[in-house]
Amino acid sequence: MSNPDSNRPAGFSAIHDGKILRLTLTKPKRKNAIDYDTMVALGDAVLAAAEDRSVRVIVLTGEGSDFCTGADLSTGPEEAARGITSDMVMDAANRLVKGIVDAPVPVIARIKGAAAGVGVGMALAADLVYASADSYLLLAFINIGLMPDGGAAAMIAAAAGRPLAAEMALLGERLPAPAAAQAGLFTAVVGDDELDAKVEAAAAKIAAGPRRALELTKKALNAATLGALDAALAAEKAGQSELLQSPDFIEGATAMLTKRKPVFQD
Repeated sequence: MSNPDSNRPAGFSAIHDGKILRLTLTKPKRKNAIDYDTMVALGDAVLAAAEDRSVRVIVLTGEGSDFCTGADLSTGPEEAARGITSDMVMDAANRLVKGIVDAPVPVIARIKGAAAGVGVGMALAADLVYASADSYLLLAFINIGLMPDGGAAAMIAAAAGRPLAAEMALLGERLPAPAAAQAGLFTAVVGDDELDAKVEAAAAKIAAGPRRALELTKKALNAATLGALDAALAAEKAGQSELLQSPDFIEGATAMLTKRKPVFQD
């Protein structure tokens, strides 16, 4: 078991464990909110794994009590000062999600607590999604003047239908794990004490499997269900890049960071 790249950002770890690559978001005090640098580096890790014949399966998870609560808005001013634009952030998010979808090896998402914002896209881009009973999905974008991104709405619609995708995107309310599983968004929901065993059993079985057959099976499944993902990501980039410059987003983000209710424009 080794970590081949000690220069990665502090936001995640990459551990190559035999034929399993374990990618873990490592900001539990921020509920694993993900910043631009971490999105880029995590995307790099997924793309590198696609070229590494020793990797047979990727396990994606978050340290602590949450999977990922979405983009880390607290880093926005510092990123802007470095010249990181809204388009760059969207490109990094889309590249990460597409990398998970297009990886020639299966990706397992291990979900505890919150999978929110772009964390929903990351989770649902995986091929197998195992969640603890207390976890949930949340598209809270509308609450801060934004639209869903990371392909989340498209993947929810593909798996569970347009009505649920619209409800989650337009109301911005939590979808608890049992309901997510019933809708076909989670592979399985298990007790917190069973989650690791469930993930490890699936990872071990895949790691012992035939890599090319796994790749072609995944490719066929994605072709049958996610054919509209590229168009959705392009539409999200165009719309979100506009909204990220809007007064409503400034108000929504400020209200969230100061823990008050936003007041949007008429």
